[in-house]
Amino acid sequence: MINKELVEKIKKYSDKYTDYTAANLSKLVKIISLSGQEKEVQAEVMRQMNEAGFDEVRMDGLGNVIGRIGNGSKILAIDGHIDTVDVGNPDNWNKDPFSGEIADGFVYGRGTVDQKGGIASFITAGRIIKETGVPDDVCIYFVASVIEEDCDGLCWKYIIEEEKIIPNFVISTEPTNLNVYRGQRGRMEIRATFRGVSSHGSAPERGVNAVYMASRVALEVEKLNEKLASDSFLGKGSITISEFVSGSPSLCAVADYAHLHLDRRLTWGETLESAMAEVQALLPAENAKAECLYYEGLAFTGLPYGMKKYYPTWKMEESSEVVQFGIEASSLVFGEKRETGKWTFSTNGVTINGIYGIPTIGFGPGNEVMAHAPNEKIPVSDLTAATAFYAIYANLI
Repeated sequence: MINKELVEKIKKYSDKYTDYTAANLSKLVKIISLSGQEKEVQAEVMRQMNEAGFDEVRMDGLGNVIGRIGNGSKILAIDGHIDTVDVGNPDNWNKDPFSGEIADGFVYGRGTVDQKGGIASFITAGRIIKETGVPDDVCIYFVASVIEEDCDGLCWKYIIEEEKIIPNFVISTEPTNLNVYRGQRGRMEIRATFRGVSSHGSAPERGVNAVYMASRVALEVEKLNEKLASDSFLGKGSITISEFVSGSPSLCAVADYAHLHLDRRLTWGETLESAMAEVQALLPAENAKAECLYYEGLAFTGLPYGMKKYYPTWKMEESSEVVQFGIEASSLVFGEKRETGKWTFSTNGVTINGIYGIPTIGFGPGNEVMAHAPNEKIPVSDLTAATAFYAIYANLI
């Protein structure tokens, strides 16, 4: 329970620190931080957390920065990934992607929305919590996580399995346009491999062309996409081919190798086993196989770490405690109740809730349509609102 006076004080402090939050975000944006290359930006995150007065600031073996406030038995974790995708074609940008420019009510640059804006906001929230009083019996972990863009959830696999941090509640600060999100479709990466027999190109009948094998399956994949299950909240599952690779002894020979890379989005009730069975059923009985791929990454700390590229579907019921706290916090920030929603893309929630079942919601500044897009920018007002939300939420649990 939180009293009205504390709510107003938190909102007042969030407004007071608006420029501070925007400036911190600008500093983060100016530091390029692709997956596996987050060392320099994490040093800045640690500096900001220490400046904000966190009780403890440290880096784990994978490179995640973990700030802590409080020592209570009720554990809240607020997560934001610090890595970003690359710029793409720089000609598509109207401003320097790493300028961190603050103008016209926005902070500009790569990572403002996806996802450094959430981190800047929760650092300010931590400062406010310290200044207004740490809630009784609460421990809050503020996590700037790594390698999410390459392998969503890998960072939290490490935090849960190696660091043994198991929160009671988690807030993902991925962009939600300041709405409470409670789920997403899962995904997995599948490779279908085909082995043919090469022959001279002048006599293709002597060989078995792996490209033809793969092509027939590709057409069946297109049909499969239309038949997949749907969920009233998360929507329909999907499958598409994102890569078609073939090989042969020469360009004058029948192809003896081909593979299809399949991007599979999983709705509620679909699993690794069910998705693999559907693909396997499309393959010829011989000389073809399907497998779920494995990610093996190298953190900037030098630690190799990996996981299967299966990122489970997850959703929380609106009646769940974690969601209800979010709805209440949102109502206190905005003065009205908002509808809950879902992400189109994937988040660290695939591990936090999808694998480990930890109650999770999303609330983040910025609109997800800006994620991975040129001219990425975030409203400064979103940063202020998110800051207030995180500080209020911590006082509700």
